[in-house]
Amino acid sequence: MTDSVSDQPRRAASEGARPSNWNVPNVLTVIRIILVPVYVAFLFIGPEDFTWRLWATIVFVVAMLTDLADGHIARKHNLVTDFGKLWDPVADKALTGAAFVSLSVLGELPWYFTVIILVREWGITWVRAAIAKYGIMAANKGGKLKTLTQTFALILFSLGVSMLPGAVEFLAWVLMWAALLLTVVTGFDYLRHAWAIRQKGREQEG
Repeated sequence: MTDSVSDQPRRAASEGARPSNWNVPNVLTVIRIILVPVYVAFLFIGPEDFTWRLWATIVFVVAMLTDLADGHIARKHNLVTDFGKLWDPVADKALTGAAFVSLSVLGELPWYFTVIILVREWGITWVRAAIAKYGIMAANKGGKLKTLTQTFALILFSLGVSMLPGAVEFLAWVLMWAALLLTVVTGFDYLRHAWAIRQKGREQEG
């Protein structure tokens, strides 16, 4: 009897076989990377046109949904690959980075938001890689809340913050300031955690 589709990943994992890079989570990661320039193009084609801003926002939301989907599918069906480990975080940072930079170029978001947030994001990514030999620094609740806040802030800003009703515009700025604060606070928390992992790893080596 042949394996069902749902049984194949489990059988592969049980036999110690490494999953192929040609799988749904990795395809979703590639799609997210492709959507980055599409989002930027829509944003700049008509920065004062709400229709184009809406299309840009839709692309951004779809790209973020692929992020949720690929991680869930990869874990559920044992499809975690080296390709996914490398390119999934790169795709995430590329999408949010493109959004922050584009909004600052358009003059809708002060550059200090973009610089502080991106330095923190790429800095922590580098720290994770640097201490990988001592241990894995997983995302904590604060980091997940930061990501969620950034996402909703970017969705509202992508729509064109100045085009939004007063109450929604106010909410967009509250979320953006909250995202900045959470980004900085969780960044220091990750650095503290990374130092602890490094020290523990060096003690075990000694």
